[in-house]
Amino acid sequence: MKKSLFLYALILMMTANFTSAQSLYSIDNKRTIKFYEEGRNAYASGNIEEAEEMLFKALDREPGFIEAMLLLGDLYHSQEDWNKELKILTRALNTDSTFFIPTYYNAGMAAYNAGNYDIALQNFGNYLKLSDNENALKRARTMIERVTFVKETVENPYDIELVSAGEGVNSELHEYWPSITADEQTMVITVLRPRNPLLFKEKGDELPRNSVFFQEDFYMSHADSAGQWQDRHLLMGQLNTDSNEGAQTLSADGNWMFFTGCGRSDSKGSCDIYFSAKTNYGWTAPVNVGAPVNTPLWESQPQFSADGRTLFFISSRGGGEGGKDIWKATLAGITDDGVPFFGDLENLGEQVNTSGDENSPFLHHDGKTLYFSSNGHMGMGGMDLFMSRKDSFGNWTEPINLGYPINTEKDEIGLVVTAKGNKAYFSTDGQQDTRGAKDIYSFTLPDDFRPEPALYVKGKVFDAETGEVLAADFDLKSLENGETIITSKGSSFTGEFLVSLPSGGEYAFKADHPGYLFYSGNFNLSGNHPVDRPYYLDIGLKPIEAGATVRLENVFFETDSYQLDPRSKVELQEVVEFMKENPNIRIMLEGHTDNVGSEEYNLDLSENRARSVFNYLAANGVDEARMEYKGYGFSRPIDTNETEEGRAQNRRTEMRIL
Repeated sequence: MKKSLFLYALILMMTANFTSAQSLYSIDNKRTIKFYEEGRNAYASGNIEEAEEMLFKALDREPGFIEAMLLLGDLYHSQEDWNKELKILTRALNTDSTFFIPTYYNAGMAAYNAGNYDIALQNFGNYLKLSDNENALKRARTMIERVTFVKETVENPYDIELVSAGEGVNSELHEYWPSITADEQTMVITVLRPRNPLLFKEKGDELPRNSVFFQEDFYMSHADSAGQWQDRHLLMGQLNTDSNEGAQTLSADGNWMFFTGCGRSDSKGSCDIYFSAKTNYGWTAPVNVGAPVNTPLWESQPQFSADGRTLFFISSRGGGEGGKDIWKATLAGITDDGVPFFGDLENLGEQVNTSGDENSPFLHHDGKTLYFSSNGHMGMGGMDLFMSRKDSFGNWTEPINLGYPINTEKDEIGLVVTAKGNKAYFSTDGQQDTRGAKDIYSFTLPDDFRPEPALYVKGKVFDAETGEVLAADFDLKSLENGETIITSKGSSFTGEFLVSLPSGGEYAFKADHPGYLFYSGNFNLSGNHPVDRPYYLDIGLKPIEAGATVRLENVFFETDSYQLDPRSKVELQEVVEFMKENPNIRIMLEGHTDNVGSEEYNLDLSENRARSVFNYLAANGVDEARMEYKGYGFSRPIDTNETEEGRAQNRRTEMRIL
């Protein structure tokens, strides 16, 4: 309920017993005062209709009875009937504008809540002129700022069309908190479902939405070839229990889930964050992720970033900006049981967090655009949705309100944005076809709030000789600065993987599995790339044995030169680590060229390029006795030399196990 600043003072004034001191009223008609006091007593007892009737009887006898008007204003406020509250308070001000100065503030709040922003500003302005309470004046100035913001925002709406996720996802129950994989093929939602379906069918909305009659569980829906969400189903395995599970987040590939569990036997506080993994047999039993994420206080609403390393969450712990803040922790490792654990706890700071409450963090796949809810930043009322971006120094920019009608006077939380960056999903009960329940909706995200689009690469990893599926580890690193952008792990059951690819950069992509030669790939997304064309890649890893080769896709040279391009450092450091992890192998570094130029020229060029790689590895700790190098010129092409694309394939550096 929205409360005016002087609500409690007004209640105290109106419920005082004036029976023995009737001269304190603005009138002295005993019969009228009796009606008023009967109305006041009925209101205090919760009998709203009788209270309203008695107070209007008093006003019928004495139209200027201002105390009855003010008490009616409080009554309408308690019922959130803002228009009636504004009407009766305006009547009170017209009767005697100095009787109770805070009436101006209350009338301003009523007008604001009713969406009458010009009248709200007028009343707050009058209150500033007449009041001498500095704290109250400060709140009035804040409300003038807020009303001005809301008025301008509502008058400049975004063109938003909400689209239901469909009958496969939505029902007569409450559906909320959508989580979507990077390929937009899988959606998990929280559903508040009845413990006794027969009782719900009989009683319906008469049942209170508490844990006695309802429980939160996770459901999943898959998209068909046209992108339509199909009939949802309860998640299989040990994830759903008789307790409540909610506020979940999926990893980009959909194989990991973090969620909120409250009041569990292994919890550290009132609500904690838990982990579960997808297997061929369903989801694993939830595991508390432990410290430093969970504390004896309240932790909730996790979001596992597409970088595969960062867990954002909400906590009421101290050390932040106040209220509930957004925190993040970094993946520190994975136990032998496959459970991730975290370290490097960090508060997102005062630019994002406020003295109020922040909720539902979501970092987009681009790694730099954050969406969240807050009631501490300037907004429409309640929890509003905001966006902040990382600048070139890694700092968060001033949050931007997502505007109207995305934000309203209600609470908006739980927004997620697709990897492509063009569509957002959230839950609302404000649409005609929600049947009074929360449903999942999507909308096209306005350009002002779009992140940089991200693609993805997905496929399967297997043994190149036997076809056995392998759970590979993946790294995506920037060739510009060597920064690890994303880490991921493929499924140990299917060998399948999905790795996000933020646009705007060139990346080295590595897949490896113990006992196998790593895979080297390159993705150059520095130009314009269609976001609706993801990459599909099946990778056959070769066992580490004599003769196995890998093409080093991210070793580059200047044109017609054997000078290593600085970008090559990222890949060559991977080779250094590979040699350290496999101390008993020897390698041959092989240089190859296209057929442009003479045979002698290309033979020398390829030899020199292979030697440059040799020298780099030796300078970085690899024993020279473990390496050889050789140039082959254009004698071993792997593609045609008749096209530029083919010649580019032939210009390569390979590593062969000796």
